[in-house]
Parts: sequence; structure tokens; C-alpha cells
Amino acid sequence: MINIKSKSEIEKMRDSGKILSEVLRKIEENILPGITTKELDRIASEYIIKSGASPSFLGVPNYYGGIKFPGAICASVNSEVIHGIPDERKLRNGDIVSIDAGVYYEGFHSDAARTFPVGSISAEARKLIDVTRQSFFEGLKFVKPNCRISDISGAIQDYAESFGYSVVRDYTGHGVGRDLHEDPEIPNFRTNRRGHRLVAGMALAIEPMINEGSYAVKIAANKWTVYTKDGKLSAHYENTVIVTDDEPQILTI
Repeated sequence: MINIKSKSEIEKMRDSGKILSEVLRKIEENILPGITTKELDRIASEYIIKSGASPSFLGVPNYYGGIKFPGAICASVNSEVIHGIPDERKLRNGDIVSIDAGVYYEGFHSDAARTFPVGSISAEARKLIDVTRQSFFEGLKFVKPNCRISDISGAIQDYAESFGYSVVRDYTGHGVGRDLHEDPEIPNFRTNRRGHRLVAGMALAIEPMINEGSYAVKIAANKWTVYTKDGKLSAHYENTVIVTDDEPQILTI
């Protein structure tokens, strides 16, 4: 069931989104060669808690035996697509790291992700990051009443594939609000369904996951981290978006 948000609920989500936006800015400021993903997790967690909120991801169980996620952020490096667990590994010059985070504040979640460069990166890595980000904005053009989920999905896929990249099939965007994951599911690629028609008050977490090579992925032994099967780079970009009667509102930017 899709939960349509009231004006007061959207304002609470907006407050949650503001905290999350600042979290991502603070992380970006601290991403330098030599820092660990565990340290980035600490920075995020401390800011979220100081803001009177809580990390949405911490303790969330997965689909493989209910193993709880141990961090406030997902930190996925290079060929890791999503759900990278923060640890003591040091980021190196030339890496790219996708940071996905959620904030729970006054009963509502916000969800957003960015892929950041570490130091000086290759032109190929920069292009992947830029195309992934823009694919979100291509999909955003169809976040308006009477469009369908499939319009968003198709726009993302068409843009990413026009550069020779592939779109991850195993994971999708989703609705967001009182629960971190709500209906509807938002694929970043075309399916055989047109999907729900959009109406004002829907809250969507739209999140292209774009691979440099094949869209095939695998899951690590920790049952959380998702890798590209071919070992090539992957990038991720996400925002929490509200459907309105006019232009969509991004709450996490």
C-alpha cells in the first residue's frame, strides 16, 4: 500500500532530509586518502545523534538470516555497489566511494546516497559518477502527477545506457516515510509493468545504481555488501523526493 503524506508529515520529512543533507556534506569534507570508512561512519553517527535524530540503517536486518547492519552509513568502495560495511580499511587516492545514509527524525525517515572521489581519480571514474548523478535528474523529470513509475525507470535506463553503462537489476528505489522502505518499488530499468501512477504526496527514494561493466552482481560473505561480478566500478546516487502538483521537491539536497 502506498502511503500518501500530509503537509505536516512532509514538513517532518523535510527536517529529516535537512539533517541528512548536512551529514553527506560533512562526509564529503572528510573524504581524503588515508581516512577509514569506519571514521566516516563515526562522523555521520555523531552528527545524526547530535541533531536529535537516529541513523536509519543501524540495526536493520537483511534478507539473509536477519543479520543486522552494523553502521550508520553504507560505504561502498570501487566495485562495491551498495551496502558496504564501514571498517578499518583506508581509502586510497583514486578510489571512489558511495555513501548511502538514512536519518530517522520525528517519526520519519529520509534516505540519500552520493558517490565521492577520493583524491585524484581517473577521467573514467569521474564520468561514471557524473552520469550516475545525472541519470537521477533524468528520472526526476517524470516525477509529477499522472506519470508512472515506469516513466522514471525508463528515463534513468536510457540515459545511463547511452554512455555504455549498465543498470543494476537486483536492487531498486522505493517509497519512504514512516518506514525506511515503503511501496512503491522504483526500478531503475524497464520492466513488463508500467507501475503506479504518481499522485501528489508520494514520497520516493529514487536511487540509480550504475555499473561501468555488466549489471550482474554478487553478495559478499558478510551477507550485506553487493559487488559487481566483473570487478568493474559502480556508482550510486539517491535522493528523497516528494511528488507535488507542480515540480518535485528534493528533501535531501
